[in-house]
Amino acid sequence: MLTARFTAPAVPKTLVHRPELLRRLTAGVQGPLTLINGPAGSGKTVLTAHWAAAGGRAPRAPLWLTVEPDDAPGVFWAYVLEALHRGGVELPAAVGRPTRAEGVTQSFLVRLAAGLAESAQQPVVLVLDQFDTAQPPAMTEGLDFVLRHAAGGLRIVLTSRTDSLLPLHRYRAAGEIAEIRHADLRFTHADAEALLGEHRLDISQAGIRLLMRRTEGWAAGVRLCALAMQRSPDPEAFVRQFAADRTTIADYLLKEVLDAQPPDTQDLLLRVSVTDRVHPDLADVLTGRDDAARTLAGLARDNAFLEQVDASAWYRLHPLFAEVLRAHLRQRHPGLEQQLHGRAARWLAGTGRLTEAVVQGAAAGDWPFAAGQLVDDLAIGRLFTGLEAEQLNRAFAALPAEAPGAAPALVGAAARLVVQDIPGYEDAARRADSRLSPGSGAAARLSRAFLGVLAGRTSGDLAATERAAADAERVLGELPPLRVAAHPELRALLLAALGAVRLGAGRFDAAESALTAAVEACGGPGTEPGTAPATAPGTTPGTDPRTDADADPGTDPGTQYPLCDALGSLALAELMRGRLRRAAEHARACLVVAEQAALPPERRSGAGHLVLAGVAVEHDDLPAARSHLDLATAIAAAGPRPDAVAAVLTAVIGARIGVYGGDGEAALAVLARLRPAAAAVPAYARAWAVDELAVAESAAHLARGDAAAALRVLDAAPSGRPEHALARARALLAAGRTGPAARELAGLPADEGLAAPARLAACLLGAQLAEAEGDTEEARRRRAEAVDLARPEGLRLPFAGGGSRVRRTPPEAPRPAPGRGRPADGPPPVVESLSAREAEVLRQAARMLSTEEIAAELYVSANTVKTHLKSIYRKLGVARRSDAVHRAQDLGLL
Repeated sequence: MLTARFTAPAVPKTLVHRPELLRRLTAGVQGPLTLINGPAGSGKTVLTAHWAAAGGRAPRAPLWLTVEPDDAPGVFWAYVLEALHRGGVELPAAVGRPTRAEGVTQSFLVRLAAGLAESAQQPVVLVLDQFDTAQPPAMTEGLDFVLRHAAGGLRIVLTSRTDSLLPLHRYRAAGEIAEIRHADLRFTHADAEALLGEHRLDISQAGIRLLMRRTEGWAAGVRLCALAMQRSPDPEAFVRQFAADRTTIADYLLKEVLDAQPPDTQDLLLRVSVTDRVHPDLADVLTGRDDAARTLAGLARDNAFLEQVDASAWYRLHPLFAEVLRAHLRQRHPGLEQQLHGRAARWLAGTGRLTEAVVQGAAAGDWPFAAGQLVDDLAIGRLFTGLEAEQLNRAFAALPAEAPGAAPALVGAAARLVVQDIPGYEDAARRADSRLSPGSGAAARLSRAFLGVLAGRTSGDLAATERAAADAERVLGELPPLRVAAHPELRALLLAALGAVRLGAGRFDAAESALTAAVEACGGPGTEPGTAPATAPGTTPGTDPRTDADADPGTDPGTQYPLCDALGSLALAELMRGRLRRAAEHARACLVVAEQAALPPERRSGAGHLVLAGVAVEHDDLPAARSHLDLATAIAAAGPRPDAVAAVLTAVIGARIGVYGGDGEAALAVLARLRPAAAAVPAYARAWAVDELAVAESAAHLARGDAAAALRVLDAAPSGRPEHALARARALLAAGRTGPAARELAGLPADEGLAAPARLAACLLGAQLAEAEGDTEEARRRRAEAVDLARPEGLRLPFAGGGSRVRRTPPEAPRPAPGRGRPADGPPPVVESLSAREAEVLRQAARMLSTEEIAAELYVSANTVKTHLKSIYRKLGVARRSDAVHRAQDLGLL
């Protein structure tokens, strides 16, 4: 007898306490069978040893037996009897002992079960560590017999990498089994943080999240990384840069997992490691054999770091294991990896999995194939939008300029445009033009026109943009409608870009037409992601490699970004025309789309918050305006380049907040800080931008009481815009020059030619002029007219500041729109004030962070965040997060 087999392993000094799992173990041994199942290094034995060291919270301390894979049934039962003896369990002498290594008799099992049944008042808890399917069936059958006939006198805790041959279905049906599986054993963010703390490592929350993403909570992986980080001069950098194949992780996985498999299975694992996910048919293509279905199912069942994807026929390797396998493949079979990528690419293309086919083709260095898949399928827009955009752009990062054919040049141009590398885009576009001809396919010609439109948005060449858009529409008409309909992102991106360029050029009606069409092309705000194609006849989901991929609920329709973009541009257009209510509606829809689609910061439009800031200014709600402007600025900072119109309006709205807050110096400081970015706009918007900034600066000088400086700024940038004339009239009046001020006002266009805020400001200036000339009746009439003009859009600002105060009741404040969890007659009162922590959670929620991200920011658990959110919803009288943010903004809490 090996004494070590009866002793639980020592608990590591750097132990992560997992009270919930310990509780489940304690509850589990109230029944006959507890199964702890997971892959190598998942923490099965450590958890059980920790529980056993505490006495198992049972009347009798648990007994321990480590099972060896080569134990014969007789040897196993001899060890079981010895474990019982060492644990003080007295069995009748009649039970006897095994006499043969090869097995035991049925009568021995009957006597043992009967003897254990006499211990029912004080059951025996026996831990069988490493009890796997490698054990002989006779051993498992015998254990099942004894366990079922011991009348509660025996409780078994099994730890295993594989599901044992015990009839688990019977135990489940009878409710007599407790199971702790791989998903339960995975480390949580808090577990990883605790382990790193035990190793005296101070890693940022972002670093811990990255570590969790790389290891997927695999306990041994986290622990091995922690040990490596202790030896690293820069632990934080180690998390970002470590290569699994060059760490002790590789040794562990190769010895514990790969080497434990037979040669054919090792070969399969090495070959399928070149793909992120593998179907048995694809695995057969990669191995040249026909045994993949059985082998993959067995590996998944045995927890060999390969798992089934949902309930489909697809499998995936643990990312660290896949990384180690690929490195081992390069060592064992130099040059084979590229060939395998090529085989995978063509199989995936044949089954309709476009993105994976493109990625595999790029990995194989077959650029004409990879780029041709995107261009021929009309999918070049996927480089700009959708959940796969980053993956596709990463795949083409190594695309050489000399790759032959038009398709690689087109994709190269698109990849440069994505990162706003205009010189690089122009070089690639010239190469594409030299390889295209009038006889080129419609797909290639459409891709070229599409890129011309998107490039036009950046360069500001309105004429070129509209020419490219017309070319794209013409080619779209040549293509089968069903083929075009399969890629709604193409038309949506085209129209959103065209609308944005027209907006910057001041062509509001044409811009609105294009942007509205873009929204319609996306299906409108609030639409759900694209519906999966129907399953092919004669198949069921999870069996057909073509349809099973498409049935994945993560399928990305690719229209959320252009929808968010188009709604944001529509909101800007309405704001610039003074239609505040419609502007706010589009802005809120833009924010809802971004929130529902979980768009990353670099894909969100800051226009939604920017427009709400502009609306809040006009409604004289400066706290809300500041909050929205801060959010808009933060979102813009995450993107590659701010939109021309948005950059200027950010400066103008920031200055207006300062002016109407009574701080002209602050307004000038905002303009000085933002003017460089706002002034660097494309040519088509430069005249408008210069004038907007001049008008804003003149208002800042007036707030400081310097009318002369206000006039100098305006005269230095002459413009024929009504807003310029209005600003000049205001400055002249402030300087006491009533005659010239009256002439400026008289030159303004008729009412319909002015936006509502400008018409209101002109009316109030007219009242001031009348009052200066002693015509009180005219002044009273103009002020009454101003109140009537203000009411439809809820304009309050001109009545609150800017030298045009009206001494009568201002128009009624606009009531929040029905919906979003609020009654039609206005928001209900707050049930109870928010606590400081709830207010902080609400501020983080307004930044569009997920529950997990909020938890990381505040150093609390995700459950704590959820509890705070529920309390916030109750206090604000809403049911959803977006409604809570909107409600808080209405109440000035944000």
